[in-house]
Amino acid sequence: MRLLLLLALVVAVAAAAVVKMPIHKHMPTAKTLAMRKMMNKQMPGKFRHNKLNKGSQPFIDYVDNFYLGNISLGTPPQPFQIVLDTGSSNLWVVDVNCDGEECDGYPDSEFPWNKQKYDRTKSKTFKDDGTYFEIYYGSGSCYGYQVIDTLDFGGLEVKGQTFGAAEGIAPVFGYFPVDGILGLGWPGISENDVTPPFQNLIPQLDQALFTVWLDRHVKPSEGQTGGLITYGAIDTVHCDADIIWTPVTEEMWWVFAIDGFSVSSYKNKRSKTVISDTGTSFLYGPQKDVDQIIQFSNADYDFQNQIYTIPCKNAKSIPDLVYTISGKEVHVPGIEYVIDLELGNGDCALGLETNDDEEDFSWLLGDPFIRSSCNIYDVGNARIGFAKAHHSEV
Repeated sequence: MRLLLLLALVVAVAAAAVVKMPIHKHMPTAKTLAMRKMMNKQMPGKFRHNKLNKGSQPFIDYVDNFYLGNISLGTPPQPFQIVLDTGSSNLWVVDVNCDGEECDGYPDSEFPWNKQKYDRTKSKTFKDDGTYFEIYYGSGSCYGYQVIDTLDFGGLEVKGQTFGAAEGIAPVFGYFPVDGILGLGWPGISENDVTPPFQNLIPQLDQALFTVWLDRHVKPSEGQTGGLITYGAIDTVHCDADIIWTPVTEEMWWVFAIDGFSVSSYKNKRSKTVISDTGTSFLYGPQKDVDQIIQFSNADYDFQNQIYTIPCKNAKSIPDLVYTISGKEVHVPGIEYVIDLELGNGDCALGLETNDDEEDFSWLLGDPFIRSSCNIYDVGNARIGFAKAHHSEV
């Protein structure tokens, strides 16, 4: 997972047999852009109380740049704001015994946030596990001891979920409004072989899959609903009925193959291994392909913020990025990968950077790709699907 980027703030709203969870959005400044750069290192090598048959939770969108979600742990429930991340597989939250300044959240952060901390002494359903855990992301880490308790997310309850109670977290976590991370990847990358929450949820669901739809707010905004994650069903409201399916090639991250990539007159017809990651705000691609995108978009490099920029008014006129998957084209329009970060002078950021390590994967497909097409993560059939996403603002 590219830690800056997908935080899913989730507010559970039950509706009949479907529960929804929204996403909100925050506005980064030059300072947060610098932090984003620091956090977005390459991925490491390892890289209610009634039974519901489906559920969903809305995302809360922070400037189309990161998304957060709400969960609760324990009895009575203790609320947490977390990242819903398909690029990792463990659940952890900050523990009450975490006493560094970053454990509370830095008061001078661009995203001031008093972190919620898990307190086992206040939960009637707590069970001790005692196993030490340590998790490394590209630019951050956490450590502590595993515990077992009741988890509620998207209106769905998992009893006896093993998760990490972090007694130490990297300083970078102190800058963002996040209390932990909930991994939605495969068990193969789970630290200590802990069963991920979604796998524990599967027996309650109609289908062993979940759909991620991310909305698009063209103008920067805070607190707006920014999408929806639907557990156990394909989202037919926000996503087209026509789905392109392709097999998962490695049950670790959500890894699959593309037949080729093109932008304008440039075509790269070589098959590549790519990853779909809700925890990443930008697209990361091979140098050769990224150079072509920059050329066709006439982007300039902003040395202060270390990003490529174009005039915001040009977002609709630059060419689509086109990924060929199972013989069919999946488009990412300019309006989806050009992001208004309030840089000033009418400039917007290209949500694009170079992947510096192509040994394990070629493209890391983050939020611009997922906003363009709903991603359907089908655990039961070991495949991933793509359906054009519906947006009201684009």
